[in-house]
Amino acid sequence: MKKQGTVSRILQYVKPYKGWLATAMVCMVIAASMAGAQAYMVKPLLDEVFFKQDRTMLLLVPLLILGIFLVKGLFSYVYNYLLAKVGQSVILDLRNTLYSHIQSLPLSFFHKKPTGELISRIISDIALIQGAVSSVIVGILKDTCQILFLIGVIFYQDWRMASVAMLSMPLVVYPIVNFGRRHRKLSRGSQQTTAEVSNILYETITGNRIVKAFCMEKHEVDRFAEKLDKLFVIVMRNTRITAISRPLMEFLGGVGIALVVLYGGSQVLAGESTPGTFFSFITALIMIYEPMKKVSSVNNTLQQGIAAAERVFEILDVQPDVAEKTDATVLPPVRNAIEFNDVRFRYDAQTEVLKGINLKVEVGEVLALVGSSGGGKSTLANLIPRFFDVSSGSITIDGTDIRDVTFASLRSQIGIVTQQTILFNDTVRNNIAYGSADASWEQIREAARAAHALGFIEALPQGFETVIGESGARLSGGERQRLSIARAILKNAPILILDEATSSLDTESEREVQQAIENLVQSRTTFVIAHRLSTIRKADRIIVIQDGAIVEEGTHESLLARGGVYKMLYDMQFKDDAMELQGEGQPAA
Repeated sequence: MKKQGTVSRILQYVKPYKGWLATAMVCMVIAASMAGAQAYMVKPLLDEVFFKQDRTMLLLVPLLILGIFLVKGLFSYVYNYLLAKVGQSVILDLRNTLYSHIQSLPLSFFHKKPTGELISRIISDIALIQGAVSSVIVGILKDTCQILFLIGVIFYQDWRMASVAMLSMPLVVYPIVNFGRRHRKLSRGSQQTTAEVSNILYETITGNRIVKAFCMEKHEVDRFAEKLDKLFVIVMRNTRITAISRPLMEFLGGVGIALVVLYGGSQVLAGESTPGTFFSFITALIMIYEPMKKVSSVNNTLQQGIAAAERVFEILDVQPDVAEKTDATVLPPVRNAIEFNDVRFRYDAQTEVLKGINLKVEVGEVLALVGSSGGGKSTLANLIPRFFDVSSGSITIDGTDIRDVTFASLRSQIGIVTQQTILFNDTVRNNIAYGSADASWEQIREAARAAHALGFIEALPQGFETVIGESGARLSGGERQRLSIARAILKNAPILILDEATSSLDTESEREVQQAIENLVQSRTTFVIAHRLSTIRKADRIIVIQDGAIVEEGTHESLLARGGVYKMLYDMQFKDDAMELQGEGQPAA
């Protein structure tokens, strides 16, 4: 992405606030003009007051100086406040836009981008862009205006002496450009490393139980320290450039002042100029170099902001490979069947995960999907809510291709319970009602009862108002799973996907969850992905998926009798379940 393109894109976010920006610029020009007036006041102060000893001027000059500082202070306050307001407004808009865009991206994007890096781009990178907006857009204009006003003063005082002073100006511009280029490159490296640090923090804090269980504390501390060392090196390189730029510019400015003192002093001694003119000139010249040093500093901030903006726009430019059509229609409530018509799917150009799936699932049917890990079961289920799109073929609901309907109308008819229970650091009540904001208290309570969760919820310190911690950390695995089932029950979607919903639970927890699931699947078209016999033995139909294709189909009993792949899976995975069920007095097969 070219620098000019990045800056113009940043300015697009500034446009809505051009009124505030224009007001800030007017105030800035007035404040900058006062700097020229301050420098000019040295001349009457010396020539009229101290050398001519004019008492009228002694009264007038302090009043003028007071007025200049008052006007400068007032307008400086207004433009600084408005600049901050514009900068913070742009940050607000950018963060909302970036977060909204990230939410619109498909699951495949999140498989490629680490969570910590995305957090870093939303928080750190966008914060750096503020500097490129408020400090730079008008900051550079302010300092440039101030320089122009002061140059006007010195040329008005003595154009020959001003010409001598300008000889060193090209020397000052070079380090601004050169250091800015290097600063931008280092800033991008710093931001990338900061994102890597954020990702390590996220992984190790959320996965602290595994870190401790495998005694990897020292390894993670060393890994974190290594990234911090890398960040330290980059920051110090950046600091070295920043630290050398100011004294270098001061030295180059000193060259210009030395030339002026040599030339201007000789003019005063020769009687061709007054001391007031000379000192007013020197004051203006010294004041010129201050905003020039600020331009150098602001340029560094600009380069940081551009580097950060490039990383932000890199995410905003990602086009979702699963998108809603502009003319998408609303999917009516499912009435007949869900059909997979020669469905093929591949994550990349080389690996085909699903190969010509043809399947019809009637409304109200419970379909179990079994097979070895990596066979394509979860992928098949993820195609139904369009977390991914088919590579070829189609999936239809009552004859309508799901790619032709809106996301909202499709996904509102699908409830999902997964092995990895996703809960939020919020109250029990809000977690159950997630996605069902209009649900009444009675409905939430009834959903909890149907999920066999009411007992443990009421035993919590604040009952339904108990905050359950990050990912439900204050609950057991079975309790978390029952909350997610309660959430699905409350949603009351006609299509249900159970993705290994009980595989990580102990026998006692599974029994509770299984009873909740039996309540959940009633009158729903259900896709059950499971590794345990207890969750599939009551299915209306079982399909066996191997290497991305359906190799067997039938009931539990008919597939066992066939003696094929399902029988092999049963012998390998389900036999212990069968013995356990027989021990409870239930028929296993």
